[in-house]
Amino acid sequence: MRRSTFSPEPDCAIAQSLGVIGDGWELLIVRDLARGLDRFDQLAESLRISRKVLTERLGGLLDSGVIERTAYQERPTRYAYGLTPRGRALLPVLVALQDWGDRWVLGDGELTGTNTVDEAPAQRVHELVGRRVPAVVLPSTAGTTLDVVDGQARSTVLFGYPATGRPTPLPEGWMDIAGTAGCTLENRLFAAKYDEFLARRISVRGVSTQRRDEQQAFAAAEEIPQVLLSDVELELAAALRLPTFRAGGYERLKRVVLVVGADRVVNAVKYPVTDIAEAVEWALATA
Repeated sequence: MRRSTFSPEPDCAIAQSLGVIGDGWELLIVRDLARGLDRFDQLAESLRISRKVLTERLGGLLDSGVIERTAYQERPTRYAYGLTPRGRALLPVLVALQDWGDRWVLGDGELTGTNTVDEAPAQRVHELVGRRVPAVVLPSTAGTTLDVVDGQARSTVLFGYPATGRPTPLPEGWMDIAGTAGCTLENRLFAAKYDEFLARRISVRGVSTQRRDEQQAFAAAEEIPQVLLSDVELELAAALRLPTFRAGGYERLKRVVLVVGADRVVNAVKYPVTDIAEAVEWALATA
């Protein structure tokens, strides 16, 4: 494993971690691998760095055990890169850094569960249209792990929401954060239209960063028919660079609705969601 001379503090975990991931390019490579960009040329195009620098950074991440590679072509040999479990453990760090940047660098420091249409997080979400959703498999209320995109459906409506208050109480001051109210209502409204979605071969999947057992208790209490997915490890948030906010000690998804085709390409985005009932009708009409 590569050891850096960055830190003179052998017992400081922060300093030692920066010895492994202390370069901005390396963090951005991890970001793009989480997004599904796994080929050298894809990474070079996304990052807009020289091939020499990219080769050096990939080599360092390989040495550190953050990424791995597998050959997909011979003569000449070409590799696909992916995150190891050690690398995937960095995803919550990346999401937290994005949240900090959205709030304190690109924003005015206000804690909010939504954005205006002209703010950077909204622009980033709308740039998802036309892009492919990488394979992300999450724990579900069905008791199994499921891909966020239903491959058996004509399209998938994927709605992200901050958190429901059952069975775990919401953190103090929750209702004072703009955009947080309405998660139970949203689930109820999607549930009320569930048969209509089903008749059109549209799969509906909700996702939050709550634990699966919390989601299962909520779904049972509210008789929610749609599958709920637990992004507790922030894999989907990192893969799609979804906007989040921190409340009650956890990163929470801001409310967003995506329509994804059977080919895994995002066809439409609703963000910000200012009228939940209208967003459900929009999803039914758009998908």
